[in-house]
Amino acid sequence: MTWLRSNAFLLLYIALTTASQLIMRWQVTAAAPSAGSRFGFIVSMLLTPWVWAAILATFLAGLAWMLALTRFELTYAFPFTGVTFALILVAGAFLFGEHVGPGRIAGTLLVLLGLIVIVRSA
Repeated sequence: MTWLRSNAFLLLYIALTTASQLIMRWQVTAAAPSAGSRFGFIVSMLLTPWVWAAILATFLAGLAWMLALTRFELTYAFPFTGVTFALILVAGAFLFGEHVGPGRIAGTLLVLLGLIVIVRSA
């Protein structure tokens, strides 16, 4: 419980960043942009409440990140952003049916292994 409490802002950053990316992917996929009008696509996205929820999540993630940096050195905190790679990899495969090949899995595992090494050395 102590670890959870002391790392709450990092965990909140990870959750909000992941949620933001998944919402954006969901909304972009649902809108199916036409090749002809990128400006129209952007305008239609900006009129979507879910897109604004994703933008808000990104903003709140930024606030959580600032608060995390009041507790941790950047060299300790920043590697935690790599957790989003793993979460997005799994969510992309299960929620959107995206292809996850051996290279992506290996790369993500290397990122997580690096995070473990950094956390244990702190």
